[in-house]
Amino acid sequence: MTDLNARFIAADVEPDSAPLFRRDFVAEAGHGDVVSATLSLSALGVCEAWINGVPVSNDLLTPGWTSYEWRLHYVDHDVTPLIKERSTIGIAVGNGWYRGRLGWIETQRYGDEVAACAVLRIRFADGHEQVIVTDETWTVGPSAITSNDFYDGQSIDARRQDDRWKHPGFLDPSWGSVHAVPYDGQLTPDPVAPVRRVGELKPKEVWRSPSGSVLVDFGENIVGYLRVNVRGESGAVLTARHAEVLDNGELATRPLRTAVSTDRFTLSGGQDTFEPTFTFHGFRYAELIGWPGDVGEVQDSVTAVVISTDLPRTGHFECSVPDLNQLHENVVRGMRGNFIDIPTDCPQRDERLGWTGDISAFAPTAAYLFDVKDFLADWLQDVALEQSHHDGIVPYIVPDILKYASTPQEGAGASESAAFWSDAAVWVPWALWEAYGDLRTLEAAFPSMLAHGRRVHSLLSPSGLWDTGFQFGDWLDPDAPAEHPGEAKADPGVVATACAFRTADRIRAAAELLGRTSEAEEFASYALALRTAFQREYVQAERIYSDCTTVYSLAIVFGLLDAEQQQWAGERLAELVEASGFHISTGFAGTPFIADALTSTGQTATAYRLLLQRECPSWLYPVTMGATTIWERWDSMLPDGSINPGDMTSFNHYALGAVVDWMHRVVGGLAPLTPGYGRILIAPQIAEGIDWARTSLQTPHGFAAVAWSLTNDDVTVEVTVPEGTSAVLRWPGNEDTELAPGGHVLTLPTPLSLKGLTRQR
Repeated sequence: MTDLNARFIAADVEPDSAPLFRRDFVAEAGHGDVVSATLSLSALGVCEAWINGVPVSNDLLTPGWTSYEWRLHYVDHDVTPLIKERSTIGIAVGNGWYRGRLGWIETQRYGDEVAACAVLRIRFADGHEQVIVTDETWTVGPSAITSNDFYDGQSIDARRQDDRWKHPGFLDPSWGSVHAVPYDGQLTPDPVAPVRRVGELKPKEVWRSPSGSVLVDFGENIVGYLRVNVRGESGAVLTARHAEVLDNGELATRPLRTAVSTDRFTLSGGQDTFEPTFTFHGFRYAELIGWPGDVGEVQDSVTAVVISTDLPRTGHFECSVPDLNQLHENVVRGMRGNFIDIPTDCPQRDERLGWTGDISAFAPTAAYLFDVKDFLADWLQDVALEQSHHDGIVPYIVPDILKYASTPQEGAGASESAAFWSDAAVWVPWALWEAYGDLRTLEAAFPSMLAHGRRVHSLLSPSGLWDTGFQFGDWLDPDAPAEHPGEAKADPGVVATACAFRTADRIRAAAELLGRTSEAEEFASYALALRTAFQREYVQAERIYSDCTTVYSLAIVFGLLDAEQQQWAGERLAELVEASGFHISTGFAGTPFIADALTSTGQTATAYRLLLQRECPSWLYPVTMGATTIWERWDSMLPDGSINPGDMTSFNHYALGAVVDWMHRVVGGLAPLTPGYGRILIAPQIAEGIDWARTSLQTPHGFAAVAWSLTNDDVTVEVTVPEGTSAVLRWPGNEDTELAPGGHVLTLPTPLSLKGLTRQR
């Protein structure tokens, strides 16, 4: 695309809408039939395109969100069947991330005008190629969209709808000229699956609220928009508001903060279909104001359209506990809703940003549930770009719109690297390496990993600890005050130093894999020094400083303790979990690791009791409250049904769902023994509370699966090993067993801790 010097074009006088760009052309004669035609499409904004009135694809929000200052995607579409002797290319452009509102604090927008960019290459039978590009010969006019924004919603006036502009010969004196818009970044092909419509839901219930408006419940928390088929008086306005939960019988909009999340549809007087594809909302409930017909007609006239990056599903899990199955489904649904071109924190309020801490926690889970190799590798390119333009600092949000904040707040913009959040530059590529076994991922990310590791090393205090500067720490510890989510039990220096060690050790391992001897030695030295400082300053008399579940979890899982210390740390961790009544007591930093810390130190029964707790705070408490996605807070909704009073209260965050990674590997028993599952570990760890489980994964080598079921006498384990791989079955009291490719059914002794127990079925 760049070789053709394609231009971005914008309106000389922009209409009060998402502008429409068009160009008629004639297929060049004398060269035989058209054998291929490819439309390369991009925008400063988000765009949709048609040829002769036919959509060129089902993609949404093209070209997505990248660090616009330095790179922008384009997408190729095969449009061969759409080319006629006389044809028209039409492109609609919305604000999207480029000119839309971003962030909960005021920020500069990326650009002041939206623009379209297209290259159509038509190849004929004799080899001749005809090329049509966006340039000053195009014209621009108004659309039926009168406003569009991700946070605030979209307005469509059906009276302005006129599809003649998509076809040859259209003339309208109101249409105007365009000008070229310079873009200095790099245009690159989009390697990632597009955002698409991935599902539809019909209303589960429709009723009138106490205030008299029409409320619609779609039964689950989703991300997308409403498609509405309606007939009413010309000029009448139907307003659709969206929210995740209800409050006192009405739509609960307080958690949205300043996001209006409202679509407005002006009726034409005939039969209208509205589909606001230049916005999206996180919602389960919709409020319809001005519905022109009977309430009963809503059921057949309104559809919730679910959107997501269309990633292939790879991993599944199911067990004997229905609430755990719902938890797993909630994690899947939350990931779908937050993987809208980039990995975001939440999809509903005035945020929807690429918070690095969330994906640091969740990357291993994401890589099991869906094929995210290209998706996250592409996002990591923006991590590296933002970092390279910020003195090696990995920002808390990528792409980093908050660097343009007019009034920076602590924790909002990265003035310096922060543990766990900035560590995404290392932890995410390592998770991809473990899941897919492709060294190219590590090689591409290694400069960014290296720069981050060196930056962290420069921040250590004279004592060798990372105990200075701003830290999020164990963010959203359930014991932290609602308005002060960073006030955790875990000392931030303990958390940060543990994270610094893990990062240094990961860089050391990556360097060894890549044959980077000097860097491997450098980070081996850093890791040893951090481990030594951690032991000296934070470990004393069989206690770790601040003596809470998170610090023991990190120290155990990250490898900061020797074998004897692992033993007492596991016992102390189990004591603390029991003392809490088996309620969760960790935040963002500790939650992904606490179950692994317990099971790796022989405290499997405690891990199961923690997992199966249903009282607040716990993983299953939201399930008992009807949650269909993972909440931001353990108590986003309080037991009495009221909403947490904190300013940050989302009902669709995936970070605390990171426990699902442990459920796949430990409860289900399927894990990579070597990166990419070239060798597979089959090792279910069974304890009271779950009678059977099964998990499966489409690995890079093929389909792998484990299913186990428990009786009082034995355990039946069924295993599928892909061709070209092998597996090791690890079972307590038994020697490791090699399993060849194919299917296996094994009968194994019940773990001693479970014999004689009566289980609920």
